[in-house]
Amino acid sequence: MPSKLVETYFRSDKLPHIWCPGCSNGVVMRSIVKAIDNLDLNKDNVCIVSGIGCSSRATGYLDFNTLHTTHGRALSFATGIKMANPKLKVIVITGDGDCAAIGGNHLIHSARRNIDITTIVFNNSIYGMTGGQYSPATPTGAFGTTAPYGNIDSNFDLCQLVKAAGATYVARSTAYHANMIINQIEEGIINEGFSFVEVASICPTYFGRKNKMGNSVDMMKNLKENTINIKAAEKMTPEQIDGKLLIGEFIKSKRPEYTEKYQKIINSFQKER
Repeated sequence: MPSKLVETYFRSDKLPHIWCPGCSNGVVMRSIVKAIDNLDLNKDNVCIVSGIGCSSRATGYLDFNTLHTTHGRALSFATGIKMANPKLKVIVITGDGDCAAIGGNHLIHSARRNIDITTIVFNNSIYGMTGGQYSPATPTGAFGTTAPYGNIDSNFDLCQLVKAAGATYVARSTAYHANMIINQIEEGIINEGFSFVEVASICPTYFGRKNKMGNSVDMMKNLKENTINIKAAEKMTPEQIDGKLLIGEFIKSKRPEYTEKYQKIINSFQKER
């Protein structure tokens, strides 16, 4: 018997999903739906946009206004949607490669504009759909199909990147911390401005296998054991934090939202006429 969440928010005829066994994308997708349900949003007032990649397949399963766009361009399409209908709650689903590589510029400028879009990044530290190439989020020294001797690049801290670019809500959780994901997405949707929620997820098929991290259970344990809440980190030494992934809310602030500023220009022009 399907659950209420499945009956209400999923295109059941498109299930089961195609993700690999052990992939955590289902955890994140369910968290998005649960956050929307908790906020009691009207489905017709929600638009979910995705680009290309494993995570971006989620729009095909979700029964909202959805748009599956081209690689790296989800935020561009989402910006157009929000500008055309500012009353919509616009949510972007993307991956670390999709948003930080080919879509990196769109990410920076969406944060700079502070447009009211909630972006949720399924960060599995690799390009999963296209064969395990290393991404801008692949840790230095980690292996991928395009880094057989180890990745020599420095990886982005995506939360610090968008925080510096001007986002007004920035948070990180992991696939292990499912309740935290839900809470952070709720806060992101409520925030009137650009919101960014990064979820450290697992890819047993490519990242786990290439880096000898064991099965999906082992990778989930790794997330549990190697994360520290930023509130706890404030009381710890740099040595205690070294090598750990910080989770929690990084910024929660207010500044003028882009579509509201744009509407003010339109209103002032109409008054002059």
